[in-house]
Amino acid sequence: MSDTAGAATGPLLELDGARATIRLNRPKHLNRLQAEDLGELIKLFDRVEADPDIRVLVLTGTGRAFSAGYDLNSVAERAASASEQQSAGSAFEVVVNRLEDLGVPTICRLNGGVYGGSTDLALACDFRIGVDTAEMFMPAARLGLHYYRSGIKRYATRLGVDNAKKLFLTAQKIIAPEMLRIGYLTAMVPEEALDEEVDKLAGVLAGNAPQAMRGMKRAINEFARGELDEQAADQRHRDSMRGDEIKEGIKAFAEKRPPRF
Repeated sequence: MSDTAGAATGPLLELDGARATIRLNRPKHLNRLQAEDLGELIKLFDRVEADPDIRVLVLTGTGRAFSAGYDLNSVAERAASASEQQSAGSAFEVVVNRLEDLGVPTICRLNGGVYGGSTDLALACDFRIGVDTAEMFMPAARLGLHYYRSGIKRYATRLGVDNAKKLFLTAQKIIAPEMLRIGYLTAMVPEEALDEEVDKLAGVLAGNAPQAMRGMKRAINEFARGELDEQAADQRHRDSMRGDEIKEGIKAFAEKRPPRF
């Protein structure tokens, strides 16, 4: 996958068989997200969700960074209006939560640094594969910003309380090996191996049973948030035991071939 694109634009959607890729595409500004990008991302997530042929989503950026986060001027302008105070961060929060709740498995292809709110955008993906030169920092404490509740919960549940405190309260930058150590990165690779590693994982995910993965992803996310719908999870389990996916999975196992879901 190329890390260069044409003129800077909002996020781009690329389709390749069972795989969709959403690319942040403002490289001169380190793929900083503008207010107008947020609605476009929601539309792209909805489009991915509605297409049964898409089995995996990759989120990445153009150029030398994944994303510099949400445009601080947009935050400041919205916060300055009393009528907007309650929603100053909510539009971005909605986008991140929508990404986390997507039914298809998601991979963040971290082609470079990730900063501010985009650290949470990447964290909302199921997997994060990054280059060994990547870095990240969450500057909320330096900016006087109390981060939104769901983002803090995501940090604490996915990275642990101590790591969440270190990243939020110190606002210090960490580099790729530390990102891997604390579990922010699923895998760390040299730049020349990034696409191969992403392709490998995307291929695995695209080949697994989509309904089973969708249900288990939902249960894991709900459990992490302390919101598990036990009855619904139990029902999905029972349904899977008599569904078409398990029939094909067992048949393929017996015939020593890859399943065709």
